[in-house]
Amino acid sequence: MSDAPPGMSGGPPPAPPPQPTAGHPTATSGSTLARVGEELFAWFKTLVSAAVYATLIVTFGFQVARVEGQSMAPTLEDQDRLIVNKLIYKLHKPQIGDIVMLYYPLDPDKSFVKRVVAEPGDTIKSVNGRVYRNDVPLRDDFIPEEYKSLNDTWGPRTVPQGQYFVMGDHRNNSSDSRTWDWVPEKYIIGKVELRWWPVNHARFFEDDLTPKAPEKSDK
Repeated sequence: MSDAPPGMSGGPPPAPPPQPTAGHPTATSGSTLARVGEELFAWFKTLVSAAVYATLIVTFGFQVARVEGQSMAPTLEDQDRLIVNKLIYKLHKPQIGDIVMLYYPLDPDKSFVKRVVAEPGDTIKSVNGRVYRNDVPLRDDFIPEEYKSLNDTWGPRTVPQGQYFVMGDHRNNSSDSRTWDWVPEKYIIGKVELRWWPVNHARFFEDDLTPKAPEKSDK
Protein backbone atom coordinates (compact mmCIF):
# COMPACT_ATOMS: atom_id res chain seq x y z
CA MET A 1 0.00 0.00 0.00
CA SER A 2 1.08 3.53 -0.59
CA ASP A 3 1.72 5.98 2.18
CA ALA A 4 0.29 8.84 0.02
CA PRO A 5 -2.75 10.71 1.35
CA PRO A 6 -6.13 9.63 0.01
CA GLY A 7 -6.89 11.03 -3.47
CA MET A 8 -3.22 11.39 -4.47
CA SER A 9 -1.05 8.95 -6.29
CA GLY A 10 2.37 8.11 -5.14
CA GLY A 11 5.57 9.67 -6.43
CA PRO A 12 6.98 13.20 -6.44
CA PRO A 13 4.74 16.16 -7.47
CA PRO A 14 5.08 17.47 -11.07
CA ALA A 15 7.63 20.24 -11.66
CA PRO A 16 6.16 23.77 -12.23
CA PRO A 17 6.45 25.23 -15.80
CA PRO A 18 9.54 27.37 -16.43
CA GLN A 19 9.03 31.10 -15.85
CA PRO A 20 10.69 33.78 -17.99
CA THR A 21 13.31 35.80 -16.22
CA ALA A 22 14.37 39.41 -16.80
CA GLY A 23 16.80 39.74 -19.68
CA HIS A 24 15.69 36.49 -21.32
CA PRO A 25 12.72 37.18 -23.69
CA THR A 26 10.50 34.34 -24.66
CA ALA A 27 10.31 32.96 -28.21
CA THR A 28 7.08 34.95 -28.80
CA SER A 29 8.67 38.35 -28.11
CA GLY A 30 11.65 37.41 -30.27
CA SER A 31 9.43 36.65 -33.29
CA THR A 32 7.61 39.98 -32.80
CA LEU A 33 10.90 41.87 -32.94
CA ALA A 34 11.84 39.95 -36.07
CA ARG A 35 8.57 40.92 -37.77
CA VAL A 36 9.05 44.58 -36.84
CA GLY A 37 12.56 44.46 -38.26
CA GLU A 38 11.30 42.94 -41.51
CA GLU A 39 8.59 45.60 -41.85
CA LEU A 40 11.08 48.41 -41.23
CA PHE A 41 13.44 46.94 -43.83
CA ALA A 42 10.57 46.68 -46.34
CA TRP A 43 9.68 50.36 -45.75
CA PHE A 44 13.33 51.31 -46.19
CA LYS A 45 13.52 49.46 -49.52
CA THR A 46 10.32 51.18 -50.67
CA LEU A 47 11.67 54.63 -49.82
CA VAL A 48 14.99 53.92 -51.56
CA SER A 49 13.15 52.66 -54.65
CA ALA A 50 10.92 55.76 -54.71
CA ALA A 51 13.96 58.03 -54.43
CA VAL A 52 15.69 56.21 -57.30
CA TYR A 53 12.58 56.39 -59.50
CA ALA A 54 12.10 60.08 -58.72
CA THR A 55 15.73 60.78 -59.66
CA LEU A 56 15.34 58.90 -62.94
CA ILE A 57 12.11 60.73 -63.76
CA VAL A 58 13.63 64.15 -63.05
CA THR A 59 16.83 63.31 -64.93
CA PHE A 60 15.35 61.68 -68.01
CA GLY A 61 11.61 62.34 -68.04
CA PHE A 62 10.10 65.35 -66.31
CA GLN A 63 11.17 68.47 -64.45
CA VAL A 64 9.38 70.92 -62.20
CA ALA A 65 9.95 74.56 -63.14
CA ARG A 66 8.82 77.98 -61.89
CA VAL A 67 7.98 80.99 -64.05
CA GLU A 68 9.78 84.21 -63.22
CA GLY A 69 8.50 87.33 -64.95
CA GLN A 70 5.66 88.19 -67.32
CA SER A 71 7.13 87.43 -70.76
CA MET A 72 4.60 84.61 -71.37
CA ALA A 73 1.55 86.45 -70.00
CA PRO A 74 -1.36 85.97 -70.25
CA THR A 75 -0.68 82.27 -70.93
CA LEU A 76 1.70 81.98 -67.98
CA GLU A 77 2.01 84.29 -65.01
CA ASP A 78 4.86 85.07 -62.64
CA GLN A 79 5.45 82.26 -60.09
CA ASP A 80 3.37 79.67 -61.95
CA ARG A 81 4.64 76.12 -61.36
CA LEU A 82 5.07 73.91 -64.42
CA ILE A 83 5.76 70.32 -65.39
CA VAL A 84 8.26 70.11 -68.25
CA ASN A 85 8.38 66.96 -70.39
CA LYS A 86 12.08 66.36 -71.12
CA LEU A 87 11.54 63.05 -72.88
CA ILE A 88 9.22 64.15 -75.66
CA TYR A 89 11.89 65.77 -77.85
CA LYS A 90 13.91 62.58 -77.80
CA LEU A 91 10.96 61.05 -79.66
CA HIS A 92 10.18 63.89 -82.10
CA LYS A 93 11.16 67.47 -82.96
CA PRO A 94 9.69 70.58 -81.29
CA GLN A 95 6.42 71.62 -82.91
CA ILE A 96 5.09 75.04 -83.87
CA GLY A 97 3.10 76.42 -80.95
CA ASP A 98 4.89 74.37 -78.29
CA ILE A 99 5.68 76.21 -75.07
CA VAL A 100 9.24 75.14 -74.27
CA MET A 101 11.84 75.50 -71.57
CA LEU A 102 15.23 76.36 -73.08
CA TYR A 103 18.73 77.42 -72.20
CA TYR A 104 19.31 81.11 -72.91
CA PRO A 105 21.61 81.08 -75.97
CA LEU A 106 23.69 84.02 -74.73
CA ASP A 107 24.14 82.50 -71.25
CA PRO A 108 23.31 78.77 -71.03
CA ASP A 109 23.45 78.92 -67.23
CA LYS A 110 20.02 80.60 -67.41
CA SER A 111 16.80 79.05 -68.64
CA PHE A 112 13.74 80.68 -70.22
CA VAL A 113 10.21 79.66 -71.14
CA LYS A 114 9.07 80.73 -74.63
CA ARG A 115 6.86 79.59 -77.50
CA VAL A 116 8.17 78.03 -80.73
CA VAL A 117 6.95 80.11 -83.69
CA ALA A 118 9.25 78.90 -86.49
CA GLU A 119 11.28 75.76 -87.19
CA PRO A 120 14.27 75.02 -89.48
CA GLY A 121 13.65 76.20 -93.05
CA ASP A 122 10.72 78.47 -92.16
CA THR A 123 10.54 82.12 -93.16
CA ILE A 124 9.38 84.34 -90.33
CA LYS A 125 8.43 88.03 -90.33
CA SER A 126 6.33 90.58 -88.50
CA VAL A 127 4.20 93.35 -90.04
CA ASN A 128 2.84 95.89 -87.57
CA GLY A 129 2.95 93.31 -84.82
CA ARG A 130 1.31 90.49 -86.80
CA VAL A 131 3.69 87.52 -87.09
CA TYR A 132 3.76 85.51 -90.32
CA ARG A 133 5.25 82.06 -90.78
CA ASN A 134 5.81 81.22 -94.44
CA ASP A 135 3.45 84.12 -95.27
CA VAL A 136 0.64 82.62 -93.18
CA PRO A 137 -0.36 84.71 -90.12
CA LEU A 138 -0.01 82.94 -86.80
CA ARG A 139 -2.99 82.92 -84.48
CA ASP A 140 -2.82 85.69 -81.91
CA ASP A 141 -6.43 85.94 -80.76
CA PHE A 142 -5.39 84.62 -77.33
CA ILE A 143 -3.05 87.61 -76.85
CA PRO A 144 -4.69 90.82 -75.52
CA GLU A 145 -4.26 93.90 -77.71
CA GLU A 146 -2.22 95.68 -75.04
CA TYR A 147 0.32 92.82 -75.13
CA LYS A 148 0.89 93.04 -78.89
CA SER A 149 3.75 95.05 -80.44
CA LEU A 150 1.71 96.90 -83.04
CA ASN A 151 4.75 98.80 -84.35
CA ASP A 152 6.91 95.68 -84.53
CA THR A 153 7.94 95.19 -88.18
CA TRP A 154 10.94 93.04 -89.16
CA GLY A 155 12.02 90.26 -91.50
CA PRO A 156 11.59 88.20 -93.47
CA ARG A 157 14.23 85.89 -91.95
CA THR A 158 14.86 82.23 -92.73
CA VAL A 159 15.53 79.87 -89.83
CA PRO A 160 18.78 77.87 -90.30
CA GLN A 161 18.89 74.10 -89.99
CA GLY A 162 19.11 72.87 -86.41
CA GLN A 163 17.72 76.17 -85.07
CA TYR A 164 14.35 77.49 -83.87
CA PHE A 165 12.73 80.92 -83.54
CA VAL A 166 10.92 81.52 -80.23
CA MET A 167 8.87 84.38 -78.82
CA GLY A 168 7.09 85.27 -75.60
CA ASP A 169 3.32 85.69 -75.71
CA HIS A 170 3.68 89.12 -74.07
CA ARG A 171 5.17 90.67 -77.20
CA ASN A 172 5.77 94.04 -75.47
CA ASN A 173 7.63 92.50 -72.55
CA SER A 174 9.71 89.59 -73.84
CA SER A 175 13.38 89.04 -74.55
CA ASP A 176 13.35 86.41 -77.29
CA SER A 177 14.61 85.50 -80.78
CA ARG A 178 13.77 88.98 -82.05
CA THR A 179 16.74 90.26 -80.06
CA TRP A 180 19.02 87.27 -79.40
CA ASP A 181 18.39 85.32 -82.61
CA TRP A 182 17.99 81.57 -83.07
CA VAL A 183 17.83 78.82 -80.46
CA PRO A 184 19.87 75.67 -81.20
CA GLU A 185 17.76 72.52 -80.97
CA LYS A 186 20.16 71.12 -78.36
CA TYR A 187 19.29 74.09 -76.09
CA ILE A 188 15.61 73.16 -75.91
CA ILE A 189 15.20 71.31 -72.61
CA GLY A 190 11.62 70.13 -72.97
CA LYS A 191 7.98 70.93 -73.56
CA VAL A 192 5.82 72.62 -70.94
CA GLU A 193 2.94 70.16 -70.56
CA LEU A 194 1.13 71.30 -67.44
CA ARG A 195 0.66 74.22 -65.08
CA TRP A 196 -0.12 72.63 -61.71
CA TRP A 197 0.04 75.73 -59.52
CA PRO A 198 -2.03 77.76 -58.76
CA VAL A 199 -4.39 74.79 -58.52
CA ASN A 200 -7.41 76.84 -59.60
CA HIS A 201 -5.61 77.71 -62.85
CA ALA A 202 -4.16 74.28 -63.57
CA ARG A 203 -4.24 73.32 -67.26
CA PHE A 204 -2.59 71.25 -69.96
CA PHE A 205 -1.10 73.17 -72.88
CA GLU A 206 -1.83 72.53 -76.53
CA ASP A 207 -0.93 74.22 -79.80
CA ASP A 208 -2.26 77.80 -79.69
CA LEU A 209 -0.82 79.00 -83.01
CA THR A 210 -2.58 76.89 -85.64
CA PRO A 211 -5.09 79.04 -87.52
CA LYS A 212 -8.67 78.15 -86.64
CA ALA A 213 -10.66 76.46 -89.36
CA PRO A 214 -13.60 78.61 -90.53
CA GLU A 215 -16.88 77.68 -88.91
CA LYS A 216 -19.32 75.85 -91.17
CA SER A 217 -22.55 77.60 -91.92
CA ASP A 218 -25.86 75.79 -91.52
CA LYS A 219 -27.21 77.58 -94.58
